Amino acid sequence: MESIRTFAAAALDGLIPLPERSAKPRTTGVTHVVDPGLTRVEAEGLMEIAAPHVDVIRLGWGSALVTGAVEAKLAVYREHGVAPMLGGTLTELAFCHGRVDALREALTALGIRHVEVSEGTLDMAPGEKRRLIRRLEADFTVFVEVGSKDGRLAPSAEAWVRQAVDALEAGASAVVCEGRVSGDAGLYWPDGSIRDELVGALVEACGGDRLIFEAPRRSQQAWLVRHFGANVNLGNVLPWDLIAVESLRLGLRSDTLTRFHR
Repeated sequence: MESIRTFAAAALDGLIPLPERSAKPRTTGVTHVVDPGLTRVEAEGLMEIAAPHVDVIRLGWGSALVTGAVEAKLAVYREHGVAPMLGGTLTELAFCHGRVDALREALTALGIRHVEVSEGTLDMAPGEKRRLIRRLEADFTVFVEVGSKDGRLAPSAEAWVRQAVDALEAGASAVVCEGRVSGDAGLYWPDGSIRDELVGALVEACGGDRLIFEAPRRSQQAWLVRHFGANVNLGNVLPWDLIAVESLRLGLRSDTLTRFHR
């Protein structure tokens, strides 16, 4: 809690007793943000108001290839203790084109220490995915995405659990549970409601600490905080929702207030 309290206005310090919140560098209570194309100036503004609440920020999809001044923006994130990473789509494409070694070199040159391995769009055999994770985990912190981006598909909980366990055994630091930026696939039904039996199966098999739940919608974020507490790992958080999400974590919004303040 110390980093959050010193970040707020001194006049507000200690005003309300807040739930215990993990401090950076975090292994639980991670907030994993998607950068959909912020400018360097926007990135600086985001860090000014929310840096203590952000752990990892991912340049969405393969957008790093078409983003101007990307090195300057990455430097802003690093200067504020936020780990930047490139989108899992770029890793998929590098694998597809046999350019994984070139991707490793590019990440090293850019000072990026986190990498996402996904197969949300292109097919990757389980054995190939395990080999790719092992190939990268020696030099990078590897996040592995499981689940499908296709909203028409709802793979069984058993399939998700198998993918997640395989990823962790292969050396992944965390498993990112697919929800899309739209919040209507993967962990969620097309109307955005959560597949609670799927979440339960994943937590039972892997434990909550190594699962990052993509949750772009407020209703999804609130459900996860109510069920798993302030230090649930949340992903695909949009930059303009960061303060709202941290407020949910601490019971500073009506959606979660009674979870922590009664």
